[in-house]
Amino acid sequence: MELEFFEPAEAAALMRCTEAWLREGASSGRFPHACWGKGKIIFTSEHILEIARLSEILPGGNGTTNSTPVQSGSAGRLIGTRARARLAPVN
Repeated sequence: MELEFFEPAEAAALMRCTEAWLREGASSGRFPHACWGKGKIIFTSEHILEIARLSEILPGGNGTTNSTPVQSGSAGRLIGTRARARLAPVN
């Protein structure tokens, strides 16, 4: 198993961001995370990769990070309105 687990301070150091930013994003539902025990926030290596993707600013974007909560569905994951627009069928 190659999945790694990180406490918020460890994940923040790895991502070069603040621990508060990660905790706020997790508690507000913007960032994927796991809760163990009595609400202890844990990030996996997959969560960190997904947070990096959510925070990307792509060419032609509006210059802000995506603040839409992560959504999942049986047909695949769509994150935010830009993803929906890119995956929409072209007429």
